[in-house]
Amino acid sequence: MRRLPIARSAAFPLVSRALALSLALPLAWGAQAAQAEPARQNVVSFQASATQELTQDLMVITLQATREGSQAAEVQSGLKQQLEAALAEARKTAQPGAMEVRTGSFSVQPRYQSNGRVNGWQGSAQLVLEGTDIARISQAAGKLSQLQVVGVSYGLSRALREQKEAELTQQAIARFKARAEQVASGFGFKSWGLGEISVSSTEPGFEGRPPMLMAVRAKGIEMADAPLPVEPGKGLLQVTVSGQVVLAP
Repeated sequence: MRRLPIARSAAFPLVSRALALSLALPLAWGAQAAQAEPARQNVVSFQASATQELTQDLMVITLQATREGSQAAEVQSGLKQQLEAALAEARKTAQPGAMEVRTGSFSVQPRYQSNGRVNGWQGSAQLVLEGTDIARISQAAGKLSQLQVVGVSYGLSRALREQKEAELTQQAIARFKARAEQVASGFGFKSWGLGEISVSSTEPGFEGRPPMLMAVRAKGIEMADAPLPVEPGKGLLQVTVSGQVVLAP
């Protein structure tokens, strides 16, 4: 039987030419792109900021009930009753936005002796008051004398933060544009255009005075219906516009 010869020598040149062509196309396109996008000149980078001192309008008070007993079910039941009573009292003065009432952590854990054996159970349950009506919240916390204050924190409400950030953003943009005018004029250019721009805001660091009622209750002194002494802190909210301007003659 006669075998037909395989034309290998003709196939390899075709593959080589196709591969060379496929490699040459990206190189040629890259060279054209480099020529079409010359390096930008007369570009200046700087930033402008706007700040405002704000008083915190949001307060969060965390109150806690604790209980111990020989049985876990007994401790859990006692905490549940105490928390339900506190919730009922707090809901009397609750108001959407002004003062929200919610439960926090609830835990029951064994209490161990030095030899590692369980010697009873202990647990805690938390109630959280949160809102923008600081007077209402402090008054409600003062009425919950059966609970201890374990935490007080302050911050900005979403509504106030969004409002102030919008105002400061406009101020920062105006300052950035004014700075661009000064820079262009200082370098002898007649106009300018925007390049890359970014807008950012900082998280203000606030500090408030700790409530004195926390220490008073820990000593067991009765102060029923007394409002919780609180004083919100102040801090700076800052919005910064950073970016580039391209100077033009």
